[in-house]
Amino acid sequence: MSTRNISISIIWTLLVLLVMDAYVYSALRKSIQKSKWKTFLNVAYVVSVLLSYIGFYYLYYYFTVKPLQVELAPNLAIGFFFSLIVVKILLLLFFLFEDVFRFLEHIFNVLRSFIRADKKSISRPGRRGFIRQAGLIFAGIPFTSMLYGITKGKYDFRVKKVKLAFDNLPKAFDGFKILHISDIHSGSFDSREAIMDGIKLINQQEADVVLFTGDLVNNDSREIIPFIEDFKTLKAPYGVYSVLGNHDYGDYKKWDSVQAKQENMELLYQYQKEMGFQLLNNENSILTKGEDVIGIYGVENWGNLPFPQKGDLDKALSGSEDVDFKVLLSHDPTHWDKKVVSHPVHFDLTLSGHTHGMQFGVDIPGFKWSPIKYIYPQWAGLYAKGKQYLYVNRGFGFLGFPGRVGIWPEITSIELTRKM
Repeated sequence: MSTRNISISIIWTLLVLLVMDAYVYSALRKSIQKSKWKTFLNVAYVVSVLLSYIGFYYLYYYFTVKPLQVELAPNLAIGFFFSLIVVKILLLLFFLFEDVFRFLEHIFNVLRSFIRADKKSISRPGRRGFIRQAGLIFAGIPFTSMLYGITKGKYDFRVKKVKLAFDNLPKAFDGFKILHISDIHSGSFDSREAIMDGIKLINQQEADVVLFTGDLVNNDSREIIPFIEDFKTLKAPYGVYSVLGNHDYGDYKKWDSVQAKQENMELLYQYQKEMGFQLLNNENSILTKGEDVIGIYGVENWGNLPFPQKGDLDKALSGSEDVDFKVLLSHDPTHWDKKVVSHPVHFDLTLSGHTHGMQFGVDIPGFKWSPIKYIYPQWAGLYAKGKQYLYVNRGFGFLGFPGRVGIWPEITSIELTRKM
């Protein structure tokens, strides 16, 4: 998108925001003026609106400049902007519904007066106080949740434990434990201490192998530099393996030259190596335990356009097609749905990420929902087709909205067992 188009989009967005603010305030004004706290409420409304516009500025700044790291205060401002937008949209829906009802009621009164030949003036119905109160209560629920999400929720790491049984799992690997993480997005972090806590939680699972399914950074490989020493501490007897996600290619940043973009890619390879991550770019690695083996296969990103489609299953399989049990790392779950399941070579377990569960939704035992499900059929947790399994990790980090609501950052512990 050109600078001119971005500027036009910003202007239109600001106009929409201003109209929304004016409409919501006009709907609340009567209640505010009646309150003994009217001065405080007026000031609070103005301050909250100003804070949200500061958040909008930071969002625009980060979208265009793409800094290597962010700080807590801008992240909080951006999060507050998103939170207040949700509140305004909900209030807008309440008040629009009421205004339509008031308009129809007024028309009905006018027509009734005309039919009865009643020449008394017809006053337009006023706003109902309970509608305003109901709207504020209803909008307050997501607002409170989003405030938690941008302060605590984004680092509220949850361990999801999964046990899977396979009839073709080699006997020596019965009880083998995989630790799966995805979507680190290091450029979004504003607390190194919180990340260290997450890494400690990973190591506490005492997994046999750690598998990372892409999106180490947002735009620039140098985003990971402050956290290299921390991720170096990830330990597993069979090592740490990784693949690339769509953000790792640097496609969302304007580079000075093709060479600069390629140098950024080379830096990413270097940093992964420094952290002890073995990157599988359409490659495989064979894990041996006693006389038995399993294969770890990794492909580059493959997703629906415009996402990169660099993943090559045939190349990743090269030389290890006949391994009995196969685990595939592929960033985008779309790949599993459209290419992996139908591939002539059977992959027992595919691990993906990418969706983040949209960082917003409901995720409780027995029920999960997020708007992202209408885009990605496989968006969080375990899925199966025949004897092939897919697990979609909800993501370790966050992107865009600097928080999480209901869909918490995930560390997945998968135990492989052998069917008797």
